[in-house]
Amino acid sequence: MSGPQRVTPFWADEDAEKSETKGESAMPAIQAITMPKWGLAMEEGMLARWAVEEGASIALAEEIMDIETSKIANVFESPVAGVLRRKVVGEGDTVPVGALLGVVTEGEVSDAEIDAFVADFLASFTTAVKEDVDAPSAEPITVEGRTIRHLCLGPDDGTPILMIHGFGADLATWMFNQEALAADRPVYAIDLPGHGGSSKQVDDGSVEGLARTVKAYMDAAGIERAHLVGHSLGGAIAVEIAGTAPDRVAALTLVAPAGLGPEIATDFIEGFISETRSRKLRPVLEMLVANPGMVSADMVEDVLKFKRLDGAPAALRTIADANFGGGSQKASLRDRLATVKVPVQVVWGEEDRILPARHAEGLPATVSVTRLPGVGHIAHMEKASEINSVIKSVH
Repeated sequence: MSGPQRVTPFWADEDAEKSETKGESAMPAIQAITMPKWGLAMEEGMLARWAVEEGASIALAEEIMDIETSKIANVFESPVAGVLRRKVVGEGDTVPVGALLGVVTEGEVSDAEIDAFVADFLASFTTAVKEDVDAPSAEPITVEGRTIRHLCLGPDDGTPILMIHGFGADLATWMFNQEALAADRPVYAIDLPGHGGSSKQVDDGSVEGLARTVKAYMDAAGIERAHLVGHSLGGAIAVEIAGTAPDRVAALTLVAPAGLGPEIATDFIEGFISETRSRKLRPVLEMLVANPGMVSADMVEDVLKFKRLDGAPAALRTIADANFGGGSQKASLRDRLATVKVPVQVVWGEEDRILPARHAEGLPATVSVTRLPGVGHIAHMEKASEINSVIKSVH
């Protein structure tokens, strides 16, 4: 998985001993590749596959390995450039966040120097405390008499970002995006009604009804105006808010948004709601991605656990019937985009099997469109670094 986020090495050899050769004042650079932390809940990851061999030159952001977490599997992009001199963790091994995975060098570095680097790293490395009382966590907030779970990261200053997930997801879908975007502004993520840790009471599951709830949440959270980032159904909700409350919206970034065409994969919607066994649910979830290998066993089990919550299946059915009943999308928001006065960006994976990428064609000239080859419906997880760059391009 990585790829997505740029990961700062856990440990750097800034205090290396003086080189004893060639009169150099310091050892040539030795850099650590460490297990990234994708999302606040991640504590460990499994190195599923190395994509490069020892001795290979690697570029910044090159895909160098596959990592599987309890949520999803994905490629990991190198946070450094140089030569991969040492693989410390083998394929199939599970290690904690921050653990040393490999060693990258620049210039002339001996095997003995690498041995010392690895030994020093392993001696000084300690696993982070499992439960950090100071770490931010998702919390409930009362909105119109019901509970909405939300998570805010980042400083108080700057134009806020509000992230709105799609059908069947929750705020964890932004695990590769929220923290990466929160360096210089507050970034909020919520669970829509009927989803995640929010109330399962859904009186009006339409785009209009859900948009009213999100606006009420903004009031409750003290968010006057925000850059709305919406995925799928969340994208349609964002467009609805921009149309009905334009003063509350600073910009729109829409990832495979609903509401721009009638077609939708109803077999995904129905399978997501009805399947209760992992063997049958897995192929449904695999429709979300271009590479089915991204769907982990834990991801499947997490969805099944959610659907066992009291009221969850009924809430999903209410939302599905309100928006996708009859086999097509009921919301039609294409014309509304032409009236939006703030920056609008649309990003779509060309291999989206839920909402076809052709829905991005023929949009108003004011809308910036990015199409990603080899990417499915959840582009913000499949190619998070690209999505994060698009979001950051609007301030």
